[in-house]
Amino acid sequence: MSESPKSPKEARRQERVKHGSRAVRDVRPRDRGRFGQTTKPRPVRPPPVLGSIGETRGTSDEPTVVLSRRAVERLDQGHVWIYRSDLAAPETLAGGEVVRLADERGWFVGKAFYGAQSQIAVRLLTREDEPIDDAFFARRLAQAKGLRDTIVPDPERRRAGRLVHGEADLLPGLIVDRYADCLSVQTLIEATDARRELFANLLQELVHPRAIVERNDVRVRAHEGLPQRKGMLRGDPPAPVEFLEGEITLAADLLEGQKTGAFLDQAENRVEAGRYARGRALDCFTYGGAFALQLARRADNVVAVDISEQAAALGRAAAARNGVRNVEFKVANAFDLLREESERGERYDTIVLDPPAFAKAKSSVDPALRGYKEINLRAFHLLNAGGVLVTCSCSFHIDDAQFETTVLAAAGDAKRSVQVVERRGAARDHPTLLGVPETRYLKCLILRVV
Repeated sequence: MSESPKSPKEARRQERVKHGSRAVRDVRPRDRGRFGQTTKPRPVRPPPVLGSIGETRGTSDEPTVVLSRRAVERLDQGHVWIYRSDLAAPETLAGGEVVRLADERGWFVGKAFYGAQSQIAVRLLTREDEPIDDAFFARRLAQAKGLRDTIVPDPERRRAGRLVHGEADLLPGLIVDRYADCLSVQTLIEATDARRELFANLLQELVHPRAIVERNDVRVRAHEGLPQRKGMLRGDPPAPVEFLEGEITLAADLLEGQKTGAFLDQAENRVEAGRYARGRALDCFTYGGAFALQLARRADNVVAVDISEQAAALGRAAAARNGVRNVEFKVANAFDLLREESERGERYDTIVLDPPAFAKAKSSVDPALRGYKEINLRAFHLLNAGGVLVTCSCSFHIDDAQFETTVLAAAGDAKRSVQVVERRGAARDHPTLLGVPETRYLKCLILRVV
């Protein structure tokens, strides 16, 4: 029973409610904005649901995954990942399948790999309604190779480089590195892992390598529920493979070395660092000595530091292979050595800082920034006027602006004015995908103290 009206105006409103006229607008109090205007409450969007479009088919018989409006907007902005909270998929859908993507109205959006384990449930393959078959993957691999043949031609296959860079080549979860005439492959998600034999066949036809090594002994596979595995996909286990980086000969153990055998993303930065080297040089976190050997071509002498005796041994072997005699490999904690040398008043003309990723998660960004500031501060104390600092970060969770701000703060604390000579990233055979910041992780600044 309704309340008795407290005024004639209220009585008229109740009468209109009884007859259904303007009931909601007249009876419900209006929300007022900051300046008195009426504001509408923000609608709460329900998650996407599978409807009749769940059974629709495009060019082939892929199952359909329905994306929320937010997910479609993310794709429109250039990204290629969709998280599980922004989609609806059939309960029986298995990980590793190719799926058709549709918006909540049923419109086609693209085709993608589907993952049942990772929070990244969808990884875009194409925005076209085209068959995803062996010919599709053969074309994608050929396109990836074509880019590398253009930017870093190597017809004699004497060098090393990345042939496929996962999402950046729209082959998500697939990494292929070439070391001279051998390939090292990683299949990091359910879909590429299930197709590793297909990729091995296609790569054999495309590149004709002497051997194809599988390096799936990386922790990131755990997010996909995949086991650790390494071994041979084609050919016999190769001995350490020699390859050229600039004019320096390096060697990679494809079955036991770091990553797929070596750190190829820094290849161009190492050669470029060698152009600026002079006088007395220091290479910190030198794993394998690749930076140190480039510095040694122009510097009078180089001290290369790593905490691992194994790394120092690799560096000494590389120096011997190239007949380099002006590099001393030290086993030491780079943080401690930088502090001790700074306190002793040591001076260098060239310094390289290439540490491992300090921030492997968002929660570790603050301590990582403190670490980057510490080593850069010590480096600025150690540099002579006119000296060059090559400083790097491979922490994805720290972007370019944060890294540069941290280096600037270190220079300020050291009372040094610094020129930016070059801002660099990963080598050109590690392209980034516009709209996908995750493909841009490596920062490299070449600086000069003035």
